[in-house]
Amino acid sequence: MTLTFSFRFIRFEPMPFNFHRVANVISWVISPIVVAPAVYIAIVMLGCAGDVKSMSYLMVLFLSSTIAPILLISGLKKIGRISDYNITFREQRFLPLLVLIAVNALGYEFMKQLNPPRLLTGILLFNAVNTVFILLVTLQWKISIHLFTFSSSVGLLFMQFGVVSLWLLLLVPLLMWSRIVLKAHNFMQTLVGALVGFVLTVAELQWWQGL
Repeated sequence: MTLTFSFRFIRFEPMPFNFHRVANVISWVISPIVVAPAVYIAIVMLGCAGDVKSMSYLMVLFLSSTIAPILLISGLKKIGRISDYNITFREQRFLPLLVLIAVNALGYEFMKQLNPPRLLTGILLFNAVNTVFILLVTLQWKISIHLFTFSSSVGLLFMQFGVVSLWLLLLVPLLMWSRIVLKAHNFMQTLVGALVGFVLTVAELQWWQGL
């Protein structure tokens, strides 16, 4: 009995690297709705360890700066007031930014009632102030909110934990690349967002904590 084996050689061709898909993943992983709550958890749970009101602090921060924006943007997308969740078109950003100013200002008032560490009231106060700044810029130009939020979040960590937090700034070029590849922004819009977000947040909080 003779056994005959036949071999079929299959040619495997490497799939082309999909820059757009990678950029999209980076853009979502380092997005405001991911970065902001992660930073708040670090600041409250590590920086305010042992404070019996820490969960209350987190609740106010989450409601004002994470949950409310998610609900707002989802609602606006559902009714067709914005075209996508990143609010790509500058003209569609005015209304959500205006609402977020009010939400953060309200959160600031709630946070004050808890008598938290001064940094926490500063977060919500300057979230509102910086959103006013972004709104005014948006009237004429399209600054990157992704880069602004990320770099300002690094600024918050710097104020709480010191220079070790600055290593996170190494992610800035990666996020800039992703936003440019996705054609959401150009180089200057991402660079200005990153620089202004960090410098403005650190300057504001240094002033605030020095009062």
